[in-house]
Amino acid sequence: LLQCHAPPPGKLVVARAERGGERAWLFLGLEQLRARAYVNWYSLRFAAIGEGELVTAIARALKFGGVAQVELSPIERPESLRQSFRTAGWLTFLSPATASWQVGTEGLDFDTYWAKRPARLRNTAERKAKAAGLDIGVHCAFDEAAWADYERVYAASWKPEEGSPAFLRALAEQEGAAGTLRLGIARKDGRAIAAQLWLVEGGRATIHKLAYAEEAKALSPGTILSMAMFRHVLDEDRVARIDYGTGDEPYKKDWMEERTILWRLTAFNPRTLVGLAGAARAAASAIVRRGRTD
Repeated sequence: LLQCHAPPPGKLVVARAERGGERAWLFLGLEQLRARAYVNWYSLRFAAIGEGELVTAIARALKFGGVAQVELSPIERPESLRQSFRTAGWLTFLSPATASWQVGTEGLDFDTYWAKRPARLRNTAERKAKAAGLDIGVHCAFDEAAWADYERVYAASWKPEEGSPAFLRALAEQEGAAGTLRLGIARKDGRAIAAQLWLVEGGRATIHKLAYAEEAKALSPGTILSMAMFRHVLDEDRVARIDYGTGDEPYKKDWMEERTILWRLTAFNPRTLVGLAGAARAAASAIVRRGRTD
């Protein structure tokens, strides 16, 4: 979908290793001597597909193929990928890229989860929900009318212009067909004023897009719709974890419990002058950062 609708910079390079029926892949965008994770603003995580010796083989092939620098981000658990590049002879550096707020919900229904939230959030949300009288629907399959409502809400929201409406629609259609889409729409007097796009897969609910019409802000439609979405994924889908995507916005702390750092792994090829120079700069920057925090 990224390649078709919102390609990142560079040429897509799919690096694959295979042995004895096992396979590993690494998806990269290549510009001259530098490769980056094949991600854009919609991407919440990046990782190799597969692990261990096969990923090390890919890293080794990139090194001997003349790639001078590889930058991979955002990574939730970077150590395995970092070790693969180190074993292959790369000079590696880790730095924080962004953060993710999450909450473990295994075995919890909505009422149990909700009782653990701050009293300020619970009291405000429940009071606003009673006063607003919104009609809320959660769509688990792609629906043309609901998607049109989502686009109208987004256009009327405080958010900047959507980067790639075609990508987002294709994602919603694909996930709707797979049964993982959860598209929430809140309406007041028949007019959509808030919308949320979530995906549910493998016991995990991921919040991708939130928007509400700026003119309806006083009703707190985003908060009211969030309550309904959390209730749906906990009571209907019985998810074990809810993930607020990426970003360190303060309001997420009220809904979540765990703040996880997402990392940037930068690897330099010591066989190239560009790689050696980049590693020297990265090492100097790391020393400066440590000095500031000591």
